[in-house]
Amino acid sequence: MAQAKKIVLYVLAVFVLYTIITSPKKAADLVEVGFEGISSAAEGVGEFMTELVR
Repeated sequence: MAQAKKIVLYVLAVFVLYTIITSPKKAADLVEVGFEGISSAAEGVGEFMTELVR
């Protein structure tokens, strides 16, 4: 099982590097979308906690 995790991690790293090298604009767009999603999730958790306290 540990071998499979290592292989998946290496494949994922190679894919990320390949994407960054071949199309940096697209990679930047994907990172931006990811950060927007994380920001929205954090905002939602904050609103939930605020309403929970009230």
